[in-house]
Amino acid sequence: MSRLIEDYALLSDLETAALVGRDGSVDWLCLPRFDSPACLAALLGTRDHGFWRIAPRGAVGPCARRAYRAGTLVLDTEWRTGSGTVRVSDFMPPHAPNPCVVRVVEGVSGAVTVRSEFRPRFHQGRVVPWTREADGCDVAVAGPDAVWLGADGPAARRVTAAATVADFTVAAGTRLAFTMAWAPSHRATPPTALAVPAETFQKETVDFWRRWAARCRYQGPWRDAVVRSLITLKALTYAPTGGIVAAPTTSLPGRIGGPLNYDHRYCWLRDSTLTLSCLLRSGYQEEAAAWLGWLVRAVAGDPARIQAVYGVAGQRLLPETEAPWLPGYEGSRPVRFGNAAMGQRQLDVYGEVLDTLWLSLRAGIDVPPHVWSLAKSLMEYLQDHWREPDQGLWQERGPARQFVHSKVMTWVAADRVLRLGALLGADVPAFWYSLRDEVRRQVCRRGWDSRRRSFVRAYGSSRLDASALLMPALGFLPAADERVRDTVRAMAALEHGGYLRPYEEEEQDGGRDERRGPGRAAQAPSVACSLWYAGALGSAGQTDRARAQFERVLAHRNDVGLLSERWDPDDGRQLGNAPQAFSHLALVQTAYALTEGPRSPR
Repeated sequence: MSRLIEDYALLSDLETAALVGRDGSVDWLCLPRFDSPACLAALLGTRDHGFWRIAPRGAVGPCARRAYRAGTLVLDTEWRTGSGTVRVSDFMPPHAPNPCVVRVVEGVSGAVTVRSEFRPRFHQGRVVPWTREADGCDVAVAGPDAVWLGADGPAARRVTAAATVADFTVAAGTRLAFTMAWAPSHRATPPTALAVPAETFQKETVDFWRRWAARCRYQGPWRDAVVRSLITLKALTYAPTGGIVAAPTTSLPGRIGGPLNYDHRYCWLRDSTLTLSCLLRSGYQEEAAAWLGWLVRAVAGDPARIQAVYGVAGQRLLPETEAPWLPGYEGSRPVRFGNAAMGQRQLDVYGEVLDTLWLSLRAGIDVPPHVWSLAKSLMEYLQDHWREPDQGLWQERGPARQFVHSKVMTWVAADRVLRLGALLGADVPAFWYSLRDEVRRQVCRRGWDSRRRSFVRAYGSSRLDASALLMPALGFLPAADERVRDTVRAMAALEHGGYLRPYEEEEQDGGRDERRGPGRAAQAPSVACSLWYAGALGSAGQTDRARAQFERVLAHRNDVGLLSERWDPDDGRQLGNAPQAFSHLALVQTAYALTEGPRSPR
């Protein structure tokens, strides 16, 4: 059943998200939150694992055209048949009384017979619900969940235990709208959202997104791409807490058929500084403050217990399980729910948190009164443990190592806590100044490979890592430093089809997989790393190459402007969880850098 990842568009109500394909099928939806169990899971299986398709009856291929309405997350999909043309408008209203998906079918010309086939499957596509008619709607119930399906006009429908199928004809100028809403199964009456006219929801949704998008400050040559990326980041925000998920999906593979399939429906601390910077630079102070609030609440407690990843409400327990009943995207197994990275040790996150606190205070965001106490406790822990190995930025599931990026982020932590202390007028231990200098000396000595003329991945290794491209942006070394320029030049070894792999693989990485085929890496190149490369080339004065690199990535967005985690140059397709916040953050950051020049963290 699997379609190309780039065939999917995103819908969101700022609490959860749906993916709808070019064939008009919603194949992924978790309710009521991003991290809830999926009730439509055909994306990772077959039609029997849940979908909702609206398309001309008998249509087997993709639509004729589709696009988001300018500045919104309202998707218009157009179908052309021998008898006429029909348009389906899909959206999820933010702040609705219940999480819901609204699908409005309108006749454009002629008369077209359309079919709606709604086949929910609860508990990650595993459970066939009990479906019945109630109060003029169809309701599917299983365990704690119920989804109600209502229509605002006549449609001949058949309700079975497996699905609700409705056939109807729309002529030019006529319309029929369907609303599917979630509610706890113990509530016997239809959700309030079903009583709201679809036209009302549609107008409110268009107005909401256009007002939000209009606030974007970026005015450079790539404004459309930047606005679409910022809308995507907003769509991945869990509004009640301000947390931003890495992606709305799980287990979309970095390499087809491989086992490295993970759940990205959670919030990573590695994204914190970049997220805040992009939001502030673009004029979204409220969203930046909400993200900071989520971050401070999530990391509260023992600094030794800070995790790399948290749930949308800041929850720490994200147990990883496998779903053997789902065959996986194009056979890529296992399918995982939850993420074991919650138990990994990633020392770089201390630098991310302290950098975010410093950036927030400098930008005038209201920080909590205990911000210095928090910053001090984090630094006191890190000063005793920074020399220890960890799993690093890329969350390796092998032995801990002395990753260079983790050490660089230790320097960032010391640098930012000193700046915080100065800004707050707090007493700062003199030891932290010497610690900052010691870390820099160590990285420049042990993290530098004189033969390759580059900073490398880990102490004792000669392998490259794209995270070294971030050194100037972090303030560790200036872009004009010859070691930085040499490192940028060395990154050509990571290029594959014009894209950058995150790092050079090593046998102990645990990423070897006989199914990937001869000459293939365990995972495809990273979109974010490829964008970092464009920014680094620009900082090095290679403007033409930087713009060409940036435009190359932009050209591989899908037809509605979305990027996944990875790009496979061999097969020319997107891979990995999608849409990926890290990729869109890197797009915004790079657009600003190439338009206005990089901003110094100092």
